[in-house]
Amino acid sequence: MLRNDTTPLNQYFSLPKVELHRHLEGSLRLTTMLDVARLHGVTVPASMFNLSGLVQVQDKDPMTFSNFLDKFKTLRLFYKSPDVINRVTQEAIEDAARDNIRYMELRFTPVALSRAEGFPLHDVMDWVITSAKAAAEKYNVKVGLIASVNRHESLELAEQVAWLAAEHIQDGMVGMDLAGNEAEFKSEPFYDLFKEAKQAGLHVTIHAGEWGPAENIREAITKLGAERIGHGVRVLEDESIVALAKERNTTFEVCVTSNYQSGVVKSLPEHPLTRMAAAGLNVTVNTDDPSVSRITLSHEYQHACEDLKMPISTLKQTVLNAAQASFLPNDEKEKLVALLKSEIDL
Repeated sequence: MLRNDTTPLNQYFSLPKVELHRHLEGSLRLTTMLDVARLHGVTVPASMFNLSGLVQVQDKDPMTFSNFLDKFKTLRLFYKSPDVINRVTQEAIEDAARDNIRYMELRFTPVALSRAEGFPLHDVMDWVITSAKAAAEKYNVKVGLIASVNRHESLELAEQVAWLAAEHIQDGMVGMDLAGNEAEFKSEPFYDLFKEAKQAGLHVTIHAGEWGPAENIREAITKLGAERIGHGVRVLEDESIVALAKERNTTFEVCVTSNYQSGVVKSLPEHPLTRMAAAGLNVTVNTDDPSVSRITLSHEYQHACEDLKMPISTLKQTVLNAAQASFLPNDEKEKLVALLKSEIDL
């Protein structure tokens, strides 16, 4: 998805940015994966070019959900040690800082990071928190962490993650996320868990309306307490849910390239981002899995303006939308919004 002509990208790179929807597990550098493979005996192709085909969506690939998810089967092989998890966390934040991102909420799935070597979930949580804190200070970018659980995994595992996240609110854990296959797995088993997480002080964002119908967005808002919706691109299928989202001031974490590469939309120009904004919905622009998609947030801004014909003024407003929808404490949020307003010419 990377464009050959990088000159127009500069105007998007120069914008200060906020990222609300980026998965740690989709942010690994190819060079890091090759290093890990050599150190830990992971069997992968010896060249970056060949490895790229296994872990990144290629232009020639079928743009389907199954192809997109296949990349993660290989990615899961690399979480071989605490040092690896520390490195990929720090590099994800460094890459964000290099793209002029001022605030990022980085979500991670403790169960996925623990599985390759059977690490205890509490250790994984500690490693990510410690690494993120060090990287945020080193690269001068503010970072909030979101713990993600999957619909297709057990409620017991999700409960463990939620308890750990709640225990670490003072350490930068800001929210909980429900992800996974919404087409085949219901979210109902998680209703009480997310209610309790919210009562404990965690914010809530839910993947919904991506591979499932718009009705899943209503469920996320009314049953799971979602303040934000991950993707949510099918919301326009139901006017009553559009109205609900506007009434509740629900924010949509839209990921344009990911939605195209995973087959949610058939082409970039058909993506509903601009129609969602025109309908009065609170939209933001995000990467989802920048390494898997071979993009930066600057590229997503470029797609929004040049492929989807979003006016640059609207794009700038989405940056402020993201800051205002962040899970930061109110005083820190106000400072972030004020900083961005001072730098963004609207």
